[in-house]
Amino acid sequence: MNAYLQIIKPGIIFGNLISIIGGFLFASKGNINYFLFFIISLSISLIIASGCVFNNYIDCDIDKKMERTKNRVLVKGLIKSYISIFYAIFLGFLGFTLLYFNINLLSMLLAIIGFIIYVGVYSIYMKRYSIYSTIIGSFSGAMPPIISYCSVTNKFDIGACILFCIFSLWQIPHAYSIFIFRLSDYKSINIPILPIVKGILITKHYIIFYIILFTIFSLLLKLSGYVGYQYLLIIMILCFFWLSIACYGYKTKDDIVWARKLFIFSIIIIFIFNIMISIDYYHIP
Repeated sequence: MNAYLQIIKPGIIFGNLISIIGGFLFASKGNINYFLFFIISLSISLIIASGCVFNNYIDCDIDKKMERTKNRVLVKGLIKSYISIFYAIFLGFLGFTLLYFNINLLSMLLAIIGFIIYVGVYSIYMKRYSIYSTIIGSFSGAMPPIISYCSVTNKFDIGACILFCIFSLWQIPHAYSIFIFRLSDYKSINIPILPIVKGILITKHYIIFYIILFTIFSLLLKLSGYVGYQYLLIIMILCFFWLSIACYGYKTKDDIVWARKLFIFSIIIIFIFNIMISIDYYHIP
């Protein structure tokens, strides 16, 4: 039973659940439909779990070669490959069915798009053949809070668009920091990630670039009238510290330690971001 839990990557589901809650509360603006909240959280979690199982199946050959993934369920043979496929299909079917019958068509379509991008475009092709896989993967990674937001509003408005950009942009420096402190692992499987193809210095340039874009779009959420000044103050301070840590990368003598710090702070900033959009919002007509 533990193997079936491990293969859905609970850590990823929990991380996404925080953003799902953030997107839902941001859209609800204090008028919380608890049944809708339960269904959207459960359905998106099931769909993410399905995508993770498919990803485990697709990546099984390269997981065998990486230190951090060599003990995964399929690598160790704790679950048969064909059973994992049926498991992934079952989880996805259940999640999409819940969306279709209990939420709205828009949320289901967004979930389908995100699922196809993650499993079909990112996992099967882009991850193995393109340095732009991180950008493509960020699109699917940004979908859960947007689906949650649209489950309440039933429309893809300016708020949803800004949120999508924010969550997409956050994931890129977050992922690049992982690439740097796990560089030896990625070199062993010869995947074309940015630090390997372009070098760590170029990756640091891109990290700063995307953090700046993240800051701009986070500010845009306030300028568009969706959030208040408490959000603005706290998020701008955090963005300043995030950017400062990123800039320190040019001085550091230990890229691994620096990248871990950047990675940890990226988790802190997105966690607090979700809290702030949940509590410091404006009522948009």
